[in-house]
Amino acid sequence: MESEKKKSNSRKRSGSETRVSQQHFAICVRNSGYRASLELRKLYPVLPDAFGDDHQMIRVVDESGEDYLYPSTFFVRVELPNAVERALEKIA
Repeated sequence: MESEKKKSNSRKRSGSETRVSQQHFAICVRNSGYRASLELRKLYPVLPDAFGDDHQMIRVVDESGEDYLYPSTFFVRVELPNAVERALEKIA
């Protein structure tokens, strides 16, 4: 198993806080140093994070099921049709 350090601790959230009215998604295009936490070419939910925005990082819910900050260069944000976003929000 790989030894990896997260850039930020997960933030505990209640179910209502995790569901963002305009949830966004990103595809992982790089996972060096985080192979156990991020799968290449996988779609991840993105959570708003002002600190991350200021530091070129992105907060995603990773393979652990928790949200962490990762370098924004590891992801490409995607705009999905509203019907797809609604369907994905129901799954989460």
